[in-house]
Amino acid sequence: MKTKDHWTLSDQEFESQFENYALKPGMFSHEAHIRLAYIHIYKYGLTKAELNMCNQIKGFANSLGNGDKFNMTVTVAAVKTVHHFMEKASSDSFENFIREFPELIFNFKDLLWKHYGYNIFSDKKAKSEYQEPALIPF
Repeated sequence: MKTKDHWTLSDQEFESQFENYALKPGMFSHEAHIRLAYIHIYKYGLTKAELNMCNQIKGFANSLGNGDKFNMTVTVAAVKTVHHFMEKASSDSFENFIREFPELIFNFKDLLWKHYGYNIFSDKKAKSEYQEPALIPF
């Protein structure tokens, strides 16, 4: 399965399948993660998107027996980062949005590093509770 298989689904189908843990695990790539954040921010606003994403990603990971892979800080930071770029965007769709800001796909860890200055991906505390950025606030 290719990581871009999430493109075979409409936004509504993608959101629904993920929320109901029906999405094939191989379809939830980094790009799909960013797409889901974009959909939730667009539909529900930042605060609700953060809550939805945390609950759904944690539930999805648990449904696969990978609950220990969920990272609260990465999830919230991803939503905040996508929101930041959405506020600057001139695009009208997710496909155009990632063309406008390819760094969200190709340099995402570097973007978070600028805010945190340490590896939040492997930090135990960051996994279980949201950590505010140490360097640059969102």
